Amino acid sequence: MTTTTPGPGRTVLSTAAEPGRSRWAPPDRPVWEEPPTRAGLSAKGGVLGLACLAVLVPLWIVIVTSLSSKKTITEAGGLVIVPRDITFIAYQELLSGGQVTRAALVSVGVTVTGTVFSMAVSVLCAYGLSRPGSVGHRAILLTLMATMFFGAGLIPTYLLVQTLGLTDTYLALILPSAVSVFNILVLRGFFMGISPELIDSARIDGAGDLRILWQIVMPLSRAVIAVITLFYAVGYWSAWFNASIYLSDQNMMPLQNVLIQLVQKQEIPVGLGQAVKAGPLSGLAVQMAVMVLALLPVAAFSPFVQKHFKKGMLTGAVKG
Repeated sequence: MTTTTPGPGRTVLSTAAEPGRSRWAPPDRPVWEEPPTRAGLSAKGGVLGLACLAVLVPLWIVIVTSLSSKKTITEAGGLVIVPRDITFIAYQELLSGGQVTRAALVSVGVTVTGTVFSMAVSVLCAYGLSRPGSVGHRAILLTLMATMFFGAGLIPTYLLVQTLGLTDTYLALILPSAVSVFNILVLRGFFMGISPELIDSARIDGAGDLRILWQIVMPLSRAVIAVITLFYAVGYWSAWFNASIYLSDQNMMPLQNVLIQLVQKQEIPVGLGQAVKAGPLSGLAVQMAVMVLALLPVAAFSPFVQKHFKKGMLTGAVKG
């Protein structure tokens, strides 16, 4: 086999068994790996294109419908695909106060508070379990792993929350799902991959465990911490089940529960009822606008941690 390089970034491979045959291949492709055919590349592009359309088309319809007037929605017979008569009246009514605005503030508060609390507990627990000489290391680890396979069930959990007096409080939206054992194991695996010599040298210099964790371990673990933070934040933002069983006050409901009421039960908030009946506001536009408000934070923050997913998840999983 002979190899020549006619230009930057390209390599021509030719074999003696097949004289005159040559194919272009990128320099990082192994010599024994066949280059992709045009049919294969076209098939991959088609599949990826269909997958993107399956995600983007429904999102486009939701956004366009939320920005459409009642007349446009009526003429379209429901969901709008082609934008006409763009108006922001649905968002203006939703954000002008009332149940939806209060629910959005509740969701933001629960998400921020819960994420900070969950990350603090998970990081401290994972760091302690990553140190081989920690007290009760193996027993605590086995106990945590057992909870991944065996659970008490809904009724005992509800009775526990009720006994602790957490019903009809925002703590009921945070504490029952505050810690994920899977996230702790991922953090632990990443922490175990940090050089022990680096931690030992800091300990020799007089640093304690909290200082080592804060100034050495966490700066080296930005990738996995960013990923786990996003996991917790998305979980709190999207959660609705705990609120549906632990809260009875409608004014305390988070945004996701209000969205369920709008979409499934077709209930328009009291403050918007008059605007829907007598004004230019469509009930369908209100439903789609609430969906957009619920999706917006996740869509806005996900790209900032996307680059950390591969490094954070794979390294944490392999090093365990």
